[in-house]
Amino acid sequence: MGDFGFEARTFIDFLERTDQTIWQILPLTPTGYGNSPYASYSAFAGNVYLISPDILHKKGLLTDKEIAEIQLPSGVSADYEAAFENKDRVFKRASERFYNNLKKKEKQAFEAFKKQNEHWLEDYVLFMACLLHYDKQPWNTWDEDLTKRKPKALKEYRKKFSDEIDLQYWLQFEFYNQWMSLKEYANERGIRVVGDIPIFVDHNSADVWANPKYFEVDEAGNRQLVAGVPPDYFSKTGQLWGNPLYKWDELEKDDYAWWVDRFKHMFEMCDSIRVDHFRGFDAYWEVEAGQKTAEVGQWVEGPGEKLFNTILDKCGELPIIAEDLGFMTEGVRKLRDKFNFPGMRIIQFAFDSDSTNSFLPHNYTQNSVVYSGTHDNDTTVGWYNTTKEEEKHRARIYTRTSGEQMNWEFIRLGMLSVADQAIFPLQDYMNLDSTHRMNIPGTSSGNWLWRYTSDMLEAVDEEQIQHLVELSNRKINRNS
Repeated sequence: MGDFGFEARTFIDFLERTDQTIWQILPLTPTGYGNSPYASYSAFAGNVYLISPDILHKKGLLTDKEIAEIQLPSGVSADYEAAFENKDRVFKRASERFYNNLKKKEKQAFEAFKKQNEHWLEDYVLFMACLLHYDKQPWNTWDEDLTKRKPKALKEYRKKFSDEIDLQYWLQFEFYNQWMSLKEYANERGIRVVGDIPIFVDHNSADVWANPKYFEVDEAGNRQLVAGVPPDYFSKTGQLWGNPLYKWDELEKDDYAWWVDRFKHMFEMCDSIRVDHFRGFDAYWEVEAGQKTAEVGQWVEGPGEKLFNTILDKCGELPIIAEDLGFMTEGVRKLRDKFNFPGMRIIQFAFDSDSTNSFLPHNYTQNSVVYSGTHDNDTTVGWYNTTKEEEKHRARIYTRTSGEQMNWEFIRLGMLSVADQAIFPLQDYMNLDSTHRMNIPGTSSGNWLWRYTSDMLEAVDEEQIQHLVELSNRKINRNS
């Protein structure tokens, strides 16, 4: 399934060779239902399955034999279940060795990490220990005293699951160290990391369990109002995400402390952030829990400027990309532009109308980020193979080509546009079709499986990328 080890550094070396300066990633939080990074057990914790066993081996926490026993074949589809099983087994052993051989300096670093992240870590490790005990069933189905966080019950379960809690502490510490080392490797090569912050959190998460007053759940923890979007480009019945909505009035009473902590955490982990579903901060689609689709709902006013003014005051500069896709309103534009956040421009959306289409490169503003497509889109080759003939025709006319290499044409259009930042899915650099798509919105299975193999990366036309970077005057002097 991939990790933070050698291959990740090989990928960063590829970015450096091809004069790339941005690496955008999906959320790094623990994946939940359907292996989705947008359905996480925590808005703060790291996905521990990205920990590299090879790095643990280098640290002396795993043996040669243990490493050899967990090797899996490398393919274009992640084998999550096998990877989880293997890593669970060796992580437990590595954790035991960590605690048994803890030196003074490392113990100080470990305790400092726990203290620095106490505001989320204490709840998270207990949540995970309980979640595993209850076979990952939602927290509102647990023992009632635990669901309602009665102090006596919390104390009892901390004692009961102390071994698992110690493991969870170490996993988060190791995740943090390995990720920050990898990020530093990228930064040293002139590459900044763009993280991703989902607007909503999963119901079955430490965040909702620990802070129910901030979410639309009843006293028993059942969802009352949930998130989604009405019918749109991606889905005729809308997308029913099912995340509990926020009680923004309660968050405001606490000066948005939970959100401030979340942004501070993200700015430590990444160099800038793509804010998912940005329009939800201006107005969000409210659906009653129990609805089967997102068709029946209503738009409700979001926190808007008040939230971002508070975050700006507490965090300083906000290097944010606003995911301003979907049904746009004047309110969303005003909120985005007030804070000077660049919006997103998707070239695949550019050919379903006339020359005024805002996704056509000649209509871009400088303060924007252009993509050929995102993780929610088909690959560009896949898009071209399956889109309507009239859209294909417009794309051919606009690019003045036969359409045989539309992926490279879209990359070229993006790079030559006035958009300050140009980001492209690796699948488009690799000329891949729909079978390599990352995600189909509104579906619950078969997503988040794609991964590349080392020979696929080696086959990428690096000279073509370098040529386009040079042609578009996007090459940056890394030594300046």
